[in-house]
Amino acid sequence: MKSTTYGLVLSGGGVRGMAHIGAIKALEENGIHPTHIAGASAGAIVGALYASGYSCDEMLAFFKNTSLFSINNYTYQKPGLIDTDKFYNIFLKQFPEDRFESLGKKLFVSATDIVAGKNKIFDKGPLIHAVLASAAFPVVLSPLMIDGTLYADGGITNNFPVEPLQIHCDQIIGSYVSPLKKIKPTDLNSSMSVLDRAFSIGMVSMSVQKFQFCDLLFIPPTLNKFATFSKMHIDEIYQIGYSEARKKLDGREK
Repeated sequence: MKSTTYGLVLSGGGVRGMAHIGAIKALEENGIHPTHIAGASAGAIVGALYASGYSCDEMLAFFKNTSLFSINNYTYQKPGLIDTDKFYNIFLKQFPEDRFESLGKKLFVSATDIVAGKNKIFDKGPLIHAVLASAAFPVVLSPLMIDGTLYADGGITNNFPVEPLQIHCDQIIGSYVSPLKKIKPTDLNSSMSVLDRAFSIGMVSMSVQKFQFCDLLFIPPTLNKFATFSKMHIDEIYQIGYSEARKKLDGREK
């Protein structure tokens, strides 16, 4: 009898993406091991680490030990606060072969052609630049040039890239960590807060339409209280993702 092929789609969401790792832990405890992963932004990084064979503890340690806002990473010549290219050597330690083909699971990475305004799904060839481009949040991280095309955050055009999994998988599991936070007008008191809000609205409206394609969907309800780039609550976010996935999985079994 043919075994069920599971696909896992992981949204972007900055540090809230640590909830994806908790969800993966819960899935594995239930004997569910996805063979195909699709991710955008933080989901692309988690997806790449998972597809490469890293454990949940190792993935958490990577995010805790990787500093985004180090003074060495700032750029004065590119559009963005942080030079995305400077993370290449850090990622090379995790992915020494730097090829999609070297991964143990099939991976699809969503990025945005920022000039043409089109989504691009990477799934073959060089891995690290595709993942970094997918995570290049506008204004904060500089866009990345790949084969003469400038790419930025995959969440801009496809923050929930379920499409490639529909072709290959019998069952699709979704983990969505970018719920829209309830706010007051006074909360929009800086350029970054307005940018983050506008970006979040666009991502949510596109993503919600695709939830119907998931056989199982995790949307931890309390994640919207956490800032996109703050690392202060990584363990708490991980536990929230784990608890939500456990609850959904336990409910499915009854």
